Amino acid sequence: MATIRNLAVGLPIRNGHLLAEEGKDTVKDSAYLRAIGGGIEFGETAEVALRREFREELGMQLGNVWLLGVVENIYVHQGLPGHQIAHVFAVESSDIDSIALDAQLHILDEGSPVRWINIEQLNRPLYPEGTSDLLQRWLASPMKS
Repeated sequence: MATIRNLAVGLPIRNGHLLAEEGKDTVKDSAYLRAIGGGIEFGETAEVALRREFREELGMQLGNVWLLGVVENIYVHQGLPGHQIAHVFAVESSDIDSIALDAQLHILDEGSPVRWINIEQLNRPLYPEGTSDLLQRWLASPMKS
């Protein structure tokens, strides 16, 4: 039986760049970016899951986090249907701030590439869908200044 996946993802931003995972749907032959994070486990809050995922995926600790919003997606990836609800956070981290803007990282538990992407030059979708809108609202907000 198919299930709805609950996620917590974060958007690290520095000097007009977003740290994101790069991916490719080989069935659609399309490249995309994905916010860093993963599944919320039973008994975890979205924030606790976010912090755990950044430790597991990048070996990094998060500082302040702010919930930007929640998005729901029904989609097809690699030819298979999916349904997810994602809590999208803005994140701060001195660990992440120390990563050079030209660095090439990889998700520790699966090897997917991660790198800084110039936000003004985003030329592929950012998933979960709706994350890009939350990012743009966050960047335009007075709280960000």
